[in-house]
Amino acid sequence: MNKSKKPNHLINATSPYLLQHAYNPVDWYQWGAEALNRAKKEDKPIFLSVGYSSCHWCHVMAHESFENEEIAAIMNKSFISIKVDREERPDIDEIYMTAVQMMTGSGGWPMSVFLTPDLKPFYGGTYFPPQDNYGRPGFKRILLSIAEAWKTQRAKIIQSADDISNGIAKSVKITPGKQDLGADILENAYQTSRRTFDKDNGGFGRAPKFPHAMELSLLLRYYKKTNASDALEMVGTSLTKMANGGIYDQLGGGFHRYSTDAVWLAPHFEKMLYDQALLVRSYAEAFQISGNPLYSRIVRETLDYVLSRMTDEAGGFYSAEDADSEGKEGAFYVWSKSEIDGILGRDAKMFCAAFNVTDNGNWEGKNILRRTKDWRFVAPDFNMDIVAFEKKMATLSEKVLQVREKRVPPGLDDKVLTDWNGLMISAFAMGYKILRDEKYLNAAKRSATFVKTTMFKNGSLLHSYRHGKAALKAYLNDYAFLISALLDIYSLTFEMDWLKWAVDLVGLVNNKFAAADGGYYFTEADQKYLIARSKNPFDNAQPSGNSVMIRNLVRLAEMTGEENYRQQAWKSLKSFSNQLQQHPQAYSEMLIALDYVLGPSQQVVIAGSRDSKTVNKMNELLQSQFLPRTVVVLNDETSATQQLLPMVEGKTALHGVTRVFVCENFTCKQPVSTVEELQKLLTP
Repeated sequence: MNKSKKPNHLINATSPYLLQHAYNPVDWYQWGAEALNRAKKEDKPIFLSVGYSSCHWCHVMAHESFENEEIAAIMNKSFISIKVDREERPDIDEIYMTAVQMMTGSGGWPMSVFLTPDLKPFYGGTYFPPQDNYGRPGFKRILLSIAEAWKTQRAKIIQSADDISNGIAKSVKITPGKQDLGADILENAYQTSRRTFDKDNGGFGRAPKFPHAMELSLLLRYYKKTNASDALEMVGTSLTKMANGGIYDQLGGGFHRYSTDAVWLAPHFEKMLYDQALLVRSYAEAFQISGNPLYSRIVRETLDYVLSRMTDEAGGFYSAEDADSEGKEGAFYVWSKSEIDGILGRDAKMFCAAFNVTDNGNWEGKNILRRTKDWRFVAPDFNMDIVAFEKKMATLSEKVLQVREKRVPPGLDDKVLTDWNGLMISAFAMGYKILRDEKYLNAAKRSATFVKTTMFKNGSLLHSYRHGKAALKAYLNDYAFLISALLDIYSLTFEMDWLKWAVDLVGLVNNKFAAADGGYYFTEADQKYLIARSKNPFDNAQPSGNSVMIRNLVRLAEMTGEENYRQQAWKSLKSFSNQLQQHPQAYSEMLIALDYVLGPSQQVVIAGSRDSKTVNKMNELLQSQFLPRTVVVLNDETSATQQLLPMVEGKTALHGVTRVFVCENFTCKQPVSTVEELQKLLTP
């Protein structure tokens, strides 16, 4: 930011993305009454620009157009310009992305939309170059044409805006289906995955290739239910290829957003918090099934990356790291062979063999580190066994990493979002399940405590926090993801406060977001300045709030025995049955919830003291297993437990001896009192 220039209205924003534009010559406003009232008063169309801080093409358009004095003068004269961070305002993003997709057949960011003063869209697209180029119209020409049309063809624009707005209203309206929901939908999703699976490189579809973490977790559940070996093979191949590819940061840990090619070599280099969270779940679940140490290593390294680079000192987790540093995408992560030679000297040959570093490079003349060979076959070339080789590589990698840390780092989006923190809390809980490292459980609890003390005000959640300020009404995703995280923490600690808060939040969700015909709206009914209210069930880069909320309800039904939760979950699933039947692969997280509803499910009650070593050993065994349709609760015979968990009645310790009750669909087997006996009950 050039602070010698006069700031615009974004100067008081909390979003790092908006602050990046605070010194543009464009007279930007935040979304809100000031800008919208001015548009009506001056009878000007609105130019809405939506993006996020780690978006590469958002930066390009900013440099080319929004920092251009001539273009800014046109915008300031003829438009009211509004800048929105899609991560802060996903409700606005969803509505106008629907409009852009209707108008152009595709979407993306930066999103550029022209609206009437009453917020109806009439023209839009994504990235526009300043002048006609790349087969796209130039942004300057678009501005001048729309400004002229607003004067001379107003009626035509208004009609187009009405038509598009009516189309948006229809698109967000979901009619409850009449189809039965059964295992055939899970089978359809599995078969779709088989058809799109890349057998050679892992993943699904062609380039660009995304991790599809939710689809992988669904396949693991399908394997658990059917023992279909190729479901597990699809997951294993994908996780291994990604872990060894350029999409994974081989030095610092953590995953980049997606691969621009089919072989996971060249990523789009930003790192998003939600990707780390969802992929940790997939790798941890795969480890529970297979015991493959590669998967547990990736879980540990990814969680350690989040702790070291994406964690606020108060406990919240940051949103993203940029793709760019020093104005160039990927500059922070890539290497020339000469750089490696200079750092490692005689050891460089070993490092280069391990990470496929060559003189010519594999990406724009530089090298993205990746593992193209199993190190078991590289170690003998250096007269070493695999244990010694891995130890040596750890030392060399640390030396290269220390040099990388001296580079200009990518930009950090340090806002804390409640929904993404919920996902990450669950990931840390999952990491603790398989690694039993207390720092991961502590990180989960610390973040949950941060959210409760900082982002829960006057009985409601807030969505975003940065630099001491929490703001914006929470959305469905905030509540749903946080509730899931609280249930995860309870399952590890048996601390009733987490469970009680989760139950209280479910009550808030039902009051604020529930739709009469099933499912949940994304926003509260009184959210201002929106032309539509959706209850989108689509699992995109993140799970939908509806998907996670349905699973929350099923888990609570299993934990408490309260059937109204299950009925509510089933009603919600039925409301989306048309979508699940027609496009199952687009609803992986919701199908995970459906798999839970269809069962068979297990309820495990451990009866004993929360501080008992036997209780902890029993729970450690249960949490280490892949039991995706199992809940575990503790009956410590306190009043709080009796009140919240009436299903524990009659399931008690015997003469001070811990007992475990394993029940399926609330029919219980004989209780057991040793870890060995419990293991036998869990083994098919």
